[in-house]
Amino acid sequence: MTHHRVSPFNRGNTRKMRKSMTEAELKLLKEIRAHRLMGLAFRRQMPIAGCIVDFACPNKKLVVELDGSQHAQVAVSEWDARTARLEALGWTILRFWNDDVIRDIDNVCQHIVNSAGMANVPEPATEELVP
Repeated sequence: MTHHRVSPFNRGNTRKMRKSMTEAELKLLKEIRAHRLMGLAFRRQMPIAGCIVDFACPNKKLVVELDGSQHAQVAVSEWDARTARLEALGWTILRFWNDDVIRDIDNVCQHIVNSAGMANVPEPATEELVP
């Protein structure tokens, strides 16, 4: 994976954002931390190509962004440019409203699993002991 320079401003911002998570971010983190979601490894507040994304699974090049009401006011072209930049680097971006995460975490997690291509991974076979 190619590394991009992270400005000191973005690096400081990332640290602050890790310390002050929203209710939705905390709820999602509880579900995905420590490889709990189908073994996927996520990093939070990860800088990628000059952007700070809420959650990223580098192995699957999957970004999960949680949007609150403040994002409805951001110019659409700004989000489109950010999304286009990440997609050009091969990342898949999933966006969820904070309210969706709070009210329906199971479906949010299922969508993440499906997008990571993990939906049809069979359970490990258990061997039966023959006496």
